[in-house]
Amino acid sequence: MLRPGARRFLASHGKPRTLCSAGVKPNDSKPLWPIASLALLTGLNLLDYIDRWVLAAVFTPLKDELHLTDEQLGTLQSAFIWGYFLTSPLFGYLGDRMPRRWLVAAGVFVWSVGTLMSGHVGTFGSLLIFRVLVGFGEASFGTISPGWIADLFPRASRNNAISIFYLAIPVGSALGYIIGGSVAAHHGWRAAFLWVGYPGLLLAFLMFLLREPPRGAAEADAPAAAPSASGWRVYLELGKIPRYVLVVAGYAAQTFAVGGFAAWAAVFLHRVHHLDNEAANHFFGLTLAGTGLVATIAGGYAATRWERRTGTGYVWVLALSSLASAPVAFFAFSVPDLLVSKVALAVSMFLIFLATGPVNTLILETVPVTMRASAMAASIFAIHMFGDVWSPRIVGRFSDQWGNLQRAVLWVLPVSLVVCTVFWGWLVMQTKRELKSGAAAEGA
Repeated sequence: MLRPGARRFLASHGKPRTLCSAGVKPNDSKPLWPIASLALLTGLNLLDYIDRWVLAAVFTPLKDELHLTDEQLGTLQSAFIWGYFLTSPLFGYLGDRMPRRWLVAAGVFVWSVGTLMSGHVGTFGSLLIFRVLVGFGEASFGTISPGWIADLFPRASRNNAISIFYLAIPVGSALGYIIGGSVAAHHGWRAAFLWVGYPGLLLAFLMFLLREPPRGAAEADAPAAAPSASGWRVYLELGKIPRYVLVVAGYAAQTFAVGGFAAWAAVFLHRVHHLDNEAANHFFGLTLAGTGLVATIAGGYAATRWERRTGTGYVWVLALSSLASAPVAFFAFSVPDLLVSKVALAVSMFLIFLATGPVNTLILETVPVTMRASAMAASIFAIHMFGDVWSPRIVGRFSDQWGNLQRAVLWVLPVSLVVCTVFWGWLVMQTKRELKSGAAAEGA
């Protein structure tokens, strides 16, 4: 049972006033509609992350053929993020105001074209352009889809649904490494982009089979309301919500670590521990899929149960996962034994992915429902602007300067997880303070 203060806190933060269309039947009158929508959106998110990380799987043959430096490789990995985060505020603005089905379908089509064209280039500059195009398409999908899912499921089951959606992060990323590494080994690095690009063109058209839910449909019992801020001022309003700001600040620090981690972990195993490039990608991909799948489900389930009892479950899962992952990541990159390093890498990935569901649920539930797409867009902008748009390149640059990739990843990535812990620890205190304040007001 929730404490009285927790019930009051969740009522004010978890059930904001909504914008609903009159005459629309509730989601629960069509039980297969939310499930089918979640399945397709999760499949598209899986493809999103495959396309995003196939580049890192072909770093070694790409470097050899195009004669690139490590800094240039890091820049290529960051290129799609520039297209992603710079356009996400635009899609957030549109996603709160326009039909979302068209925006999502167009985004999937554009990123698939960018992926396909990445396999037909012969220069660093042209590859850079098409990776930016991939990010542009992914911005539309990544910004709008979580809010769509939030409108399909009530609060009691929303975190579990969002956790399922974000299972695509570890599984899709892993498939990007496995498919990219295997195809590149047998057919060349260009073929890897073609194998993962074509399915997106088909799946883009499947979006038109879905029925788009009205905004706030899962809170149909709440009174209708207009957006709390008009135009672009909505982004200024988001900055006035303390818990939202702390969630995103910690997420940015975690994204900095994860971006550098994902871009360079397989290369680290190849250079430092002398694994074959295909074997390194295969190990990292399978480990990423296994640990990410289990951790995302476990973290989402545990956080949901903890949250129902106390109102602080989501934030505690965030803080504890980052606190535990920092020292394990440092150990993974510093230990000389290959087997021990592999085990530590797996453990650190597991700990990081525990926060996947709760962090994205909090981004949506700390704001009014009429601002969800904008909140997701602002978070995407912030976590990439201050996160993984820089970390792959920074690690690559330090590796070039020091001539030592191990030293570069060792001092860049675990430190950012410590920063993440500071913000999410602050979030725990802020949440408990608001719970206490809510309980005092209820008692009065």
